[in-house]
Amino acid sequence: MARRKTRGWHGRLLAAALGVTALAAATSMWTATANPAGGQPSQAGVSVPDGKDRKVTKVAADIAHASEAGDQGVNITIDDGPDPNWTPQVLQLLKDNEAKATFCLVGPQAEAYPDLVKEIVADGHRLCNHTVSHDTAMDGKSEEYQSKQILDAERMIMKASGGVRSQYYRAPGGAFTPYSRQLAASHGMRPLGWNVDSRDFERPGADTMVATVKNEIANGPTVLFHDAGGERSQTVAALGEVLPWLKQEGYTFGFPVR
Repeated sequence: MARRKTRGWHGRLLAAALGVTALAAATSMWTATANPAGGQPSQAGVSVPDGKDRKVTKVAADIAHASEAGDQGVNITIDDGPDPNWTPQVLQLLKDNEAKATFCLVGPQAEAYPDLVKEIVADGHRLCNHTVSHDTAMDGKSEEYQSKQILDAERMIMKASGGVRSQYYRAPGGAFTPYSRQLAASHGMRPLGWNVDSRDFERPGADTMVATVKNEIANGPTVLFHDAGGERSQTVAALGEVLPWLKQEGYTFGFPVR
């Protein structure tokens, strides 16, 4: 899926207050929709599909770019899946290179392929909420719409994963708003940005993607790839070169800060 790159991160973070009433309404919506299996709300007013109480840890609402692995850490992030063709190939490459990644899942994709979501979790990767519709213009939509996109997707992802929460929220195309960041953070999902865009959604060729990562990794640790939203053979080929190169250069695969 194509992404908008016309506005920088700082340009998106327009000053706007998050109303207490709006956030309370969003939390109420979450409590009403997030528990199809009939579990009880946790201390944070959030339920999980397997019915077990689990407390949500609030996280920072600013957009994360840094790595928990420190200065030599690299965060591989994989967007728009899971996909039955490409995700297994990406998972195998990660396993072959002893690398961990953060998978930013689209709600209906997770719902359609729960076994892949469970495999992602079983392999030690982290989950990220990438909304229901991947609407790159959602920063111009109402707070009610943004809330439904984020919270409905999280319900789908948790059900598919067997109750594992997303630890991050990535707005499609970087279409964050102060409201969506605060809402996600209040439900334990750190807003997640990126430093290096492989631009694989444009299919420029694997060699070009590899060169982009090598040239731009000094800009920061979080690298963006996709495993769905189109034909991804170039992405698979690029990852097959990028992952061992990063290891050779002394980088450590980690996760974004929370």
